[in-house]
Amino acid sequence: MITFSNVSLIYPHSTKTIIEDLSFSIEEGEMVLVMGETGSGKSSLLRLINGLVPHHTGGILAGEITVDGITTQHVKPGGLAHVVGIVGQNPAHGFVADIVEEELAFGMESLNFPPEVMRKRVEEVLDLLSLNNVRHRSIATLSGGEQQRVAIGAALVMHPKVLVLDEPTSALDPIAAEEVLSVLHRLVHDLSVTVVIAEHRLERVIQFVDRIICIAGDGAAAIGPAEEILKTAELVPPIIRLARALNLSEVGTSVREVRRLTEDIRNQEFLPVRTPSTHGDVAVSLNKVEVRYENHIALKPSTTEIFAGEIVAVMGRNGAGKSSLLHAIAGINAPAHGSISVFDRNPSELQGAERRSSIGFVPQEPSDLLYGQSVQAECDAADRDNGINPGTTLAFLNRLVPHISAHTHPNDLSEGQRLALVLSIVLAAHPRILILDEPTRGLDYSAKHLFALALREFAHEFKRPIIMATHDVELVAELADRVIFLAEGEIVADGATLDVLLSSPAFAPQVAKVMSPKPWLTVSDVVQALEQQ
Repeated sequence: MITFSNVSLIYPHSTKTIIEDLSFSIEEGEMVLVMGETGSGKSSLLRLINGLVPHHTGGILAGEITVDGITTQHVKPGGLAHVVGIVGQNPAHGFVADIVEEELAFGMESLNFPPEVMRKRVEEVLDLLSLNNVRHRSIATLSGGEQQRVAIGAALVMHPKVLVLDEPTSALDPIAAEEVLSVLHRLVHDLSVTVVIAEHRLERVIQFVDRIICIAGDGAAAIGPAEEILKTAELVPPIIRLARALNLSEVGTSVREVRRLTEDIRNQEFLPVRTPSTHGDVAVSLNKVEVRYENHIALKPSTTEIFAGEIVAVMGRNGAGKSSLLHAIAGINAPAHGSISVFDRNPSELQGAERRSSIGFVPQEPSDLLYGQSVQAECDAADRDNGINPGTTLAFLNRLVPHISAHTHPNDLSEGQRLALVLSIVLAAHPRILILDEPTRGLDYSAKHLFALALREFAHEFKRPIIMATHDVELVAELADRVIFLAEGEIVADGATLDVLLSSPAFAPQVAKVMSPKPWLTVSDVVQALEQQ
């Protein structure tokens, strides 16, 4: 179905080759994962499949790529629309209609599909992706995860032979991600659709894929079955790191497989490895806070406190009210009822330099905070605005994601690199409180580890509170002291990370599922328990 023959790619003004002499074939009805570091070229490889690269991006392409017998060099992306459906990293950039139902129908309207066919396919996709309850909603009012499902639906209604997805679960809660991946799995096995998927959250997808293409970042790539690639790969999910830490005889790609290999460990008695954290004074106080958007109640009256030096994760399904809670604390949206205090100040009254030094906020769309013409310009501006030594912000960025060219325009960065840039700019101000909305979208495991170290230092050494809304249960397990769980705009759980995550099978991390009923969330928990034996 897809064939790469000696393909090489380099972009104009680039100092490195993105892909070097790559050859492989993907058969009909195969599901293939593309993995690699942030900015290694995964998105470029996906866009080569439908001709977006180099027809729309420029660049020098050598070799030949064919999809369903069509050579992409001779056909522009529009000529492959009936064969290849593509969902980008940021679905909001690809929408052309305002209403969900209209967006789903747009592609078929463009190709003059009969009305009865369009109606039937739209209904099928609405049911398939659980979008029926938002079919008449404006796309702009949807959560990031709901928008992601709409983008996937808009590709599926075309009944493509090949479906290409760039981080399709990055904005989805664990339940929605599993639903979407199950849909893709059914498309592969029932309809022989060929699926190529790039994803950083490997723990979600490795059990579904047939093969992996691992991009090294220097143009080289390794291709093979999941078990073979994951044996030697550096970027691996917790379930593989656990197998390595325990020196298991096999590498399992599912919870079931690894549970079978660790039964003897679970049957032993161990001492507890996590103790309750101690924190400072109250930093943030919410008293019966309610957030409304016109007639819609996004957050029901909520009361809670967050303490200095505490890392709090706000979790829940897409549309549960997480972003609404964060926006209220950040002072972006004043609550309809109730009161918020951030270090004894009303956050909506803070302005200018006082606001920047008090509240650091990173939104779901980090590019909203970028306005410079290069990475260097953004970092220099952050250094000046925050009165810190020149080069400080850029140095922090290079700690998070190395090898980003300072001359690159922010729009030319990958989603993960752009997020890392915004995180560096916000952290450079050293605000009294840090608020993050989906802070790890597009970050590989290595970048997430460095990011977690920086946040832990920020919170625990400087006694600064951090509040982050996230679907990344693995990050929460590693980093958060406490979890506030929202459902339909209401706080339904508020407690220690260990207690909240273990009580929710859907939101439990991989290690917790493998080692249940032992109270362990991470690989380091397991190792620490074994060392105490």
